[in-house]
Amino acid sequence: MSGSRSERRPRGELSRVLVVDDEADIRELIDLTLARMGLAAECVGSVAEARAALDAGAFQLCLTDMRLPDGVGLDIVRYIGEHHVQTPVAVITAFGSAENAVAALKAGAFDYLAKPVGLEQLRALVKSALRLPDGDSDSDQPLPGLIGESPAMQQVRTMIEKLARSQAPIYISGESGSGKELAARLIHARSARSTGGFVPVNCGAIPENLMESEFFGYRKGAFTGADSDRDGFFQAASGGTLFLDEVADLPLAMQVKLLRAIQEKRVRKVGAVTEEPVDVRIICATHRNLRDCVDKGSFRQDLYYRLNVIELRMPPLRERVEDIAPLAEAILHRLAGEAIPQLSEQALKAMQLYPFPGNVRELENILERATALSAGMLIDSDDLHLEPEEAGGETVGRGSETLDDYLNRLERQAILEALQKTDGNRTAAARLLGVTFRSMRYRLERLGIE
Repeated sequence: MSGSRSERRPRGELSRVLVVDDEADIRELIDLTLARMGLAAECVGSVAEARAALDAGAFQLCLTDMRLPDGVGLDIVRYIGEHHVQTPVAVITAFGSAENAVAALKAGAFDYLAKPVGLEQLRALVKSALRLPDGDSDSDQPLPGLIGESPAMQQVRTMIEKLARSQAPIYISGESGSGKELAARLIHARSARSTGGFVPVNCGAIPENLMESEFFGYRKGAFTGADSDRDGFFQAASGGTLFLDEVADLPLAMQVKLLRAIQEKRVRKVGAVTEEPVDVRIICATHRNLRDCVDKGSFRQDLYYRLNVIELRMPPLRERVEDIAPLAEAILHRLAGEAIPQLSEQALKAMQLYPFPGNVRELENILERATALSAGMLIDSDDLHLEPEEAGGETVGRGSETLDDYLNRLERQAILEALQKTDGNRTAAARLLGVTFRSMRYRLERLGIE
């Protein structure tokens, strides 16, 4: 395996970019642009030539066209993913080829450009790619705030490290209080965009008549009260990350404008006659099932596929019961400072049996209340004041889950435990669970387990 060729270049040596395109004028345009940025380009015109160049020397970035004489750009994306993992790769797609762009991002591409290639967008992409952390960065350091060693949390941490090396849009799913914004902040902090802004937006809290001006900004005189130019969320997040929380709450009219901004990487301020380029990575989240929203007609399918290039699922607390004790300890330490109260055995057992419909946020509230109400330095189960299970046929420990959700949770936990025991070997895990490998693969895809 030749991934070791992408080591750090000596100080003072130019960053090298591999350009793969069978059109000479495109190669020349990109070559000149890179040269003006102080970069060295090596230009080739086919998949075979690209593989040979990659194997012959280290590159800090690869730009490849999607259509090539002897294959497609995805072949190069996959080859780099297998043999040169430290080299970010971006693809150049035909105008309007959203499917190709999404396919490239899913295959592991860092980002994409649409033809005709805009020089401002090209320069922004190159700058972002060359800021990517390399293999000996601080990625081995623990992720702050993600507490717990359950299989579910280990998978989340692995995904965050992987997603931080990409520019692909990310959809973070999960129940309220499960840590979706924390995950988005960690992806941003570990990415090449960490020096840029992280702009969180609660899509459900903005009045519909103000949405366009809040997202894209406005020009002076665009409407009554617009007494000066103002930037929107996209401009504020330029060079960084825009986090769209509760994105399912966006009205359909705004969804159309958001889709165009993401596809074209350009926005038009209210009252302006021209568009301006923006360099923004989109991360979105919602506690609702976005696929169900599409099926019901409240969320556009084309926007769903554009946002849901890669999904990160934040597990509910009831799926990682073993994390409750270390989470509680960390929360009590933060709440109480030096005089940290202890949880009794009964209190910890009661919390482990409780379904936590509000997840980690609810755990924080419960412990904050218990700290205030407990008489001494020991928190007992009575101090927790946990809500009893409501009548109506709900199984203890299942909370308000439907039967399908409950069974999926049990199945997911069993598979994750089997994968952990077999060091990620899916064939061995299938054998351990007593199912065929084909059945195992189907279950992994259905449950969204990487």
